[in-house]
Amino acid sequence: MESARESPLLVARSLTQLLERDTVRVELIPEKKGLFLKHVEYQVTSQRFKISVYRRYTDFDVLHEVLLHRFPYRAVPALPPKRKLKGVLTSEREFIEGRRRALRRFINTVARHPFFSEDELVKTFLTFNGSDVQCKLREAYKKTGDEFMTNKISTQAKDFLPTDVQGQFASSRELIRNTFSSFHKLRGRVERVCERSRETSADLQVFGKELSTMGSGTSSVPSPAGGHCSWGTIQQSLKGLSGEFALLADKAAEQGRREEDEVVEKLNLFLDVLQSYKDLCERHEKGILQDQQRAQQRHSVMRRQTISSGPQAREQPTVEQLESRIVQQENAIQAMELRSYFSLFCLHQETQLVFAYLQLAPLVLEALVGSQILGHREMGELWNNLQPKMSRLLGDSNSVSSPPFTSQAE
Repeated sequence: MESARESPLLVARSLTQLLERDTVRVELIPEKKGLFLKHVEYQVTSQRFKISVYRRYTDFDVLHEVLLHRFPYRAVPALPPKRKLKGVLTSEREFIEGRRRALRRFINTVARHPFFSEDELVKTFLTFNGSDVQCKLREAYKKTGDEFMTNKISTQAKDFLPTDVQGQFASSRELIRNTFSSFHKLRGRVERVCERSRETSADLQVFGKELSTMGSGTSSVPSPAGGHCSWGTIQQSLKGLSGEFALLADKAAEQGRREEDEVVEKLNLFLDVLQSYKDLCERHEKGILQDQQRAQQRHSVMRRQTISSGPQAREQPTVEQLESRIVQQENAIQAMELRSYFSLFCLHQETQLVFAYLQLAPLVLEALVGSQILGHREMGELWNNLQPKMSRLLGDSNSVSSPPFTSQAE
């Protein structure tokens, strides 16, 4: 048994190390239109490999597919849907932008994973400039098989597992499930904060347009108003104020984009990682355990057939044949047990990685607080700049102070 420090079970990666592994940009390029259809294409640029390639959604889909086959016991992040779901009230442009962001999160999570990032599949996806990257990806998987077949210690994984690995797995799964649930609710509130910023921008824009409309009016002041009316002067001031409200609208829109880019995106990345771990736990429980049960059932059936078969049976398999099959089945069960231990080995490593990503939680909150401080400060400065102009407007209106709007008790 190796020491804990030297154990291959440990994945010593901090969040900073994971994020610094690579940064992949995914940018939308102009649509290519055919006679009957059009498709969206992306420019994918890896900082690590210093190269740009062009990919379609189906290329990401094939990468996701082969990663699940190549790494069945690891947390492969999910892909966003290819098409807009029915009942979702978003425009086509908003859906395409949301999908681009989700694909960017997917490929960055993959490119930063300590095992995925070193695999030929990911290197091919990020660097291959040929015409058919999908065939290249499938060929690369066929040459290697899944991780159990290529990992040097896959058959000795049991030796490195802690004695209470199942208890640790249950505790970690419960913690991640609860954390995901809480932050999923918080995402809804943060999205509402972004929406309020966009609504504030739209309201201020309308406010400025109306001021501009009033200030541009050409109607003359009726004679009953007498010589005390200064409406013409007020109109000019209102038109000048419309530009200030336009600046406020732009700043509110900028705040909404900042909240989307710096807060919501970090939160979405965090939730993507937690969701991939939850999916892995579900695959582990359903897949591996069900495979073992089926193998054991087949083994029991063959043993019963051996006992009930006689040496004179002609249409039934001979005893020798059944014994040979039992040996094969026992070997299959042994291989399944080795895979089960390797699955726990990989799950333990993925647990370490998801715990490293838990450090994103305070970064999300820090981004939210920082965006609100900056946004309120910038908006406050613009509102303060309006104060002297309002004073001049009141001065131009015959220097009359604002009367009370409610009656005051004597």
